Amino acid sequence: MLRNSPSQFGLLSKLFHWAVAILIIGLFALGFWMVDLSYYSDWYQTAPFYHESFGILLALIFIVSIVWRTIEISPTNIASHKHWEMVASKQAKLLMTFLIFNILISGFLISTADFRGVNVFNLFEIPPLFEAFENQEDITGQIHKWCAYLLIGIVVVHMVAALKHHFYDKDETLKRIL
Repeated sequence: MLRNSPSQFGLLSKLFHWAVAILIIGLFALGFWMVDLSYYSDWYQTAPFYHESFGILLALIFIVSIVWRTIEISPTNIASHKHWEMVASKQAKLLMTFLIFNILISGFLISTADFRGVNVFNLFEIPPLFEAFENQEDITGQIHKWCAYLLIGIVVVHMVAALKHHFYDKDETLKRIL
């Protein structure tokens, strides 16, 4: 089933969810690793290239998934979920969406701080949107870093909650998105 039903997420929603999840975790790991590379490391130039390219891929998938979520129905809440769990889940989704958006924008502003475009897998280049502002790379770098740390913290809580629903509550929460 391609589309969502009242009881299950459809294939497209699942693909968007897991593609975004894998890219976010992978980009966080790559970013965390590459900030400590020395100038003489073979990966000093290569790691940012992949980080930027996969970041643009994430942006494209993320935008399409947001559009998909606005036009597609959501499965109904599971009856055994407590009210506070439903509220927390909704707030976490909103916060994750906000943080991903900020990470993507700040990452683009870091990459274009010297008024160069972003080369995406050597296929095409996205030009900078405007002239750099003073300390653009430093300011947006801090926003990028702290939003990423906060996002990963929320992702960990999200994963623990999904596992709690699956193993402790024994409900269908995790199964609906797998």
